[in-house]
Amino acid sequence: MALLETHRVGFGYDVHRFLRGRPLVLGGVRIPYALGLEGHSDADVLLHAICDAILGGAALGDIGQRFPNTSRSYKNISSLKLLERVGRMVVKRGMHVVNVDATVVLEEPKILRHVPSMRRRIARCLGMKPSCVSVKATTSEGLGFVGRREGCAAFAVALIATSGANKG
Repeated sequence: MALLETHRVGFGYDVHRFLRGRPLVLGGVRIPYALGLEGHSDADVLLHAICDAILGGAALGDIGQRFPNTSRSYKNISSLKLLERVGRMVVKRGMHVVNVDATVVLEEPKILRHVPSMRRRIARCLGMKPSCVSVKATTSEGLGFVGRREGCAAFAVALIATSGANKG
């Protein structure tokens, strides 16, 4: 059987509501803001979407299956650690992440000045160059739960490559 390089695309989506009394962490960066995100871990909506995109592309389930919110071992864990673990899972399957493209949807705060740090941290977790990581932000133009400033969402896609027999 011939060895082929195959490529797979994974898609991730996550959403968390805003909550007083927690820090806001996006892309592994603490963002100065009056509200944080509610969740079992640090609730980093951006990294959760990226984890799901990578896991999906590698057909390894999703973040909830791999790091359940019923486990005390993941309580308040940094999502950077979860992303590192996801990266290692993919490598163990003979794959690697080629690139990641993600979008955070929130009305405020503005995160543009934090994006370079986010890209570097994500890239470091996945053993890749920051030039292979894209992080963007947009608003929902005042519409929906994001527009009402009740929470934020993130979308991500990841390209996964593997060398090996093409067995699906």
